[in-house]
Amino acid sequence: MTDTLLTPKQVQADYGFSPQTLANWRWMGLGPDYIKQTPGKGGRIKYRRSAIEAWLQAQTVETGGRAA
Repeated sequence: MTDTLLTPKQVQADYGFSPQTLANWRWMGLGPDYIKQTPGKGGRIKYRRSAIEAWLQAQTVETGGRAA
């Protein structure tokens, strides 16, 4: 089974994160892992759907647990 590759615009449509937010996260070293398909500043960026799902799972805070 092949993992779906998404453009930043597709990520926005499916998950609600704007392409600018994704770019800011890449610049700051945050956010989901990504693939840079071409070199240089204007390189094409893709995200594996599984990487986004894993990142979202890692950001999930469980409520009702012990005090911090």
